[in-house]
Amino acid sequence: MKIPTPIATLIAGIAITLISLWVGQNNGLMPVAASEEALEVDGLFNLMITIATALFILIEGALIISIFKFRKLKGDETDGPPIHGNVPLEIVWTGIPVVIVLVLSIYSFEVYNRMGGLDPMASGGSAPTEMADSQQISPSDSDRSLIAMAPNQGQVALGLGASPENQGKDPALSVDVMGLQYAWIFTYPDTGIVSGELHIPEGQEVKLNLTATDVLHAFWMPEFRIKQDAIPGRTAQMRFTATKVGEYPIICAELCGSYHGSMKTQIFVHTPEDYQQWVQQQQLASTDNLEQAVAVNPAQLSEQEFLAPYASEMGVDAQTIEQLNASSENVAEFLATSN
Repeated sequence: MKIPTPIATLIAGIAITLISLWVGQNNGLMPVAASEEALEVDGLFNLMITIATALFILIEGALIISIFKFRKLKGDETDGPPIHGNVPLEIVWTGIPVVIVLVLSIYSFEVYNRMGGLDPMASGGSAPTEMADSQQISPSDSDRSLIAMAPNQGQVALGLGASPENQGKDPALSVDVMGLQYAWIFTYPDTGIVSGELHIPEGQEVKLNLTATDVLHAFWMPEFRIKQDAIPGRTAQMRFTATKVGEYPIICAELCGSYHGSMKTQIFVHTPEDYQQWVQQQQLASTDNLEQAVAVNPAQLSEQEFLAPYASEMGVDAQTIEQLNASSENVAEFLATSN
């Protein structure tokens, strides 16, 4: 029994839709999502995969069907019908991409806004001096303006600021990030800690203040779905909230020199309790008090200060040292007498 064309088309449409939705939600192409911002990006990515899968099945399916249905029969030497143009078809295949592009544009704009990309306070530095003078802009105005929102004030937003619901609120943690050939240096202004790795608490908003000392670098955290250029002479902002405890890579995604490929480090997401413990350990390690220090520079210590902790662990006290001195003197006298 031949299935009517409208019913066959409906069945094919439902099948393509279901397959596309499944592939879009189960593509497995992205690494683990470790931040709130990653979920926003993944939603957009999954939609794009869903649309791409539907178009692929539709176009490739039509090609395969055409290969068999309209193939040249054996012995048929005639020409095909002289068809010139098809206005309804051209409207359809032009209109569908237009709608897709508009939907993705609006959705991506909303995602970028929810991630804090349109926060005016995310702009770093100030407008060029000549522009500020010609437009009679005060520094406070230029620091808060975006070219996208106020073209006459000439300020470019750098990075990701606060999401709309967090604008005006201070982040739980602020870290200064310095990029240089070929390393990342993290400074915690509130505690004075300096580290080659980034440590942050889970579930709390973090703000990174990015800059560079030499050339352009790019601070990329794949599991967090965020990347921002570190620009010499400018400060870019990145605000995000980690959602999964773990260890994740930080990569420089901008060719910055001969050893660009080795410019990598790690971000450690701790529970709030473990993060506070890490802070205490780092502060203890940086203390000047030897008895409380975890690591010190031995070049700055005298012989007595350097050996004191080891002597204590070995159970060596002043009496033991006197006995050793006495024994060494007796040995020296015996050797002298023997000679």
